[in-house]
Amino acid sequence: MEMTKSPTISVAVFDTKPYDREFLEPAFRRAGFEGRWLTPRLGPDTVRLAEGVPAVCVFVNDDVSAPVIHALTAMGVRIVALRCAGFNNVDLVAAGGRLTVVRVPAYSPHAVAEHAAALMLALNRKIHRAWLRTRDNNFSIHGLLGFDLYGKTAGLIGLGQIGRVMAQILLGFGMRVLGHDPQPDVAWAARLGVELTDLERLYAESDVISLHCPLTSETQGLINAAAIARMKRGVMLINTGRGQLIDTRALLAGLKSGRVGAAGLDVYEEEERYFFEDFSASGIDDDRLARLTTFPNVLVTSHQAFFTREAMTAIAETTAKNLRQFFDGRPPENEICHRCARTPQPCPRLPVG
Repeated sequence: MEMTKSPTISVAVFDTKPYDREFLEPAFRRAGFEGRWLTPRLGPDTVRLAEGVPAVCVFVNDDVSAPVIHALTAMGVRIVALRCAGFNNVDLVAAGGRLTVVRVPAYSPHAVAEHAAALMLALNRKIHRAWLRTRDNNFSIHGLLGFDLYGKTAGLIGLGQIGRVMAQILLGFGMRVLGHDPQPDVAWAARLGVELTDLERLYAESDVISLHCPLTSETQGLINAAAIARMKRGVMLINTGRGQLIDTRALLAGLKSGRVGAAGLDVYEEEERYFFEDFSASGIDDDRLARLTTFPNVLVTSHQAFFTREAMTAIAETTAKNLRQFFDGRPPENEICHRCARTPQPCPRLPVG
């Protein structure tokens, strides 16, 4: 990124963890910004912490709802920089015409896809259970039987950048890959040998189903009781997308009945209450999350699929670039269109500027 001689601009960075600051601070410094490093998440009760700055930087569990947007604009904030790809926590209608919203649409699709594959492998070969046994000097392999991935069928819901990398990984295992996407790249699928199909067939034929789609009104609760009933008995479900893609009550019922054979979850529908924080001394009062963690065939990780050095570097650099473009008076290439909620600009339905 080019050095700038512009005056240093302050950015209120909400939900800051030590690792966020490690990567963001040098990227901000090079781009001419200084962070106001804030531990609390952005929300109606904390929005005043952004007073006096023209920009805020937020993450997946920050609240950028209409009341928060109204408060930000009243204080003179002009831009919200998401340091993530998803923007389901932003009220784009309220922001439209008042506040620029930018995101990091791609940081490391390999990081997320590799984590999804790791969950799949660990669940299949019972790595988590074997590790606990050997720590207790128990070297029995009874109950640790897995299956060959080779020749099995994987269903991928969402074939964006992450879904495509996941497809390449699973094809490398020798799996047959089915894919579903509302706007599929037919040429790409044909070139790799991914079979494009509808959800009905994907549910019926897949041994493993991995979710790589965004959270929208159409995909919320996509994996519900009706969907699970149409899946192969013993199916493995992997979710590194958004927690609300899965109806947790339906998942629990599927696990108890054996319809779902295993689940690898890096996200959870009520995760904002717990993920990224330490509750080891106090426990949690979310009955569904607590129940999930008791199943031996369930692996829950704390929204860490993105968490690689390469991804964190890319997130920091892109966030700084987004802010620099905005304050230089250039249309940010990663601005989210308030009318059609897509990037990159330019959007034919929303003038740039």
